[in-house]
Amino acid sequence: MQHTGDDQECGPNGSGDAARASRAYDGASGSIAAARHFATGFVTQLRDSHGIAVARDVVGAVQLVVSELVTNAYKYAPGPTLVDLELTGRTLEITVTDSSPVQPMAQAAEPGRVGQHGLEIVLALCDGFEVQRRPFGKRIRVRLPIAAAA
Repeated sequence: MQHTGDDQECGPNGSGDAARASRAYDGASGSIAAARHFATGFVTQLRDSHGIAVARDVVGAVQLVVSELVTNAYKYAPGPTLVDLELTGRTLEITVTDSSPVQPMAQAAEPGRVGQHGLEIVLALCDGFEVQRRPFGKRIRVRLPIAAAA
């Protein structure tokens, strides 16, 4: 795995709780674990360095969502993958950009099916899901609340 490009990180700014970080991966096999580690570090930094309340189960959910999205990019889109994480208010936006223009399709639930449940998992965990075609591929953006339910 080789991470490419520069990280872009900033802490909370004047417009509320906002932080952002980006990392590009070259598509090598270690990219999935590295992206998961990157996302874990981002959420941990929100909590530990910026004092932002993060629900107990959010770290695991973020790890799983990032892992599933980057795994799909690795399997179906040759080349680099970009992972963007941005906290906007109480919502973490996770964006994965890859080189394939093919839009992902969630399959109908089928308990006996082995594998290919990643998108179902992502949709179950996230409040929002959108796909944008790009001239060079696609961008998938999901929204995940970081605070515990009131």
